[in-house]
This record gives sequence, C-alpha cells and structure tokens, in this order.
Amino acid sequence: QVQLVEAGGGTVQAGGSLRLSCAASGDTFMIYGMAWFRQAPGKEREFVSRVTMFDGTTDYVDSVKGRFTISRDNAQKIMYLQMNTLKPEDTAVYYCGADSRGLGIRRRTENYDYWGQGTQVTVSS
Repeated sequence: QVQLVEAGGGTVQAGGSLRLSCAASGDTFMIYGMAWFRQAPGKEREFVSRVTMFDGTTDYVDSVKGRFTISRDNAQKIMYLQMNTLKPEDTAVYYCGADSRGLGIRRRTENYDYWGQGTQVTVSS
C-alpha cells in the first residue's frame, strides 16, 4: 500500500508562484509514475502533469506548459509541482496520484490507484 500527502497550497495573487509537494510512504517501490490532477468547483478532476519515477519523463496539459514544472526526488519519494505565473483559472484543489500498474493511460484518473487528500490553490485576480 502507498500513502500520499500533499502540501504547499495557499492563496496567491495572479502572477505569483507556489510549490506543491506530494510525499509518498509505504510500499513506494511500487510506484511507476506520479501525477498532479486538479478539480475546480463544479468540474471533473483534470490532469495537470505527470513524472515517470525511474527516468524523469514529464508530461503537461497544454494550459500549464511553460508555467509549471514537475519534478521528483526518488530518494525521498517526493514529487513537486513548481507553479509560476499563476492565473485565476488555476484555482482548484490539487491532488497527487500514484501509479503502481503502468497501464499507460497517463492522463486519466483511472490510471492512478493511490490518491492524496488534496491541497487548495487559490489565485486571486
């Protein structure tokens, strides 16, 4: 089993920055990839970014390319999301997901079998 804990959310003005973290514990050897999703009120959970643990391959949704950077520390099993030039449209609860199965559907929620509790990001205009 894997446990995930997100941190780093908060409230910032448009144009500001935040750095989110997701710490994995338990059977972390099982984790093939980790991803960030976000969910705004009234909307479905949306893919944001993913990193493959063993080689650091990254993927981003178009709306955050050039502004967000995902990274991972394999020794500590922590995933980060550096969010720059934040926009009000980025406001959401951000969730960390972990993939232990390698299904290959990396941008879909069903690819991830472990989830954290979420951390709120609010960007004011």
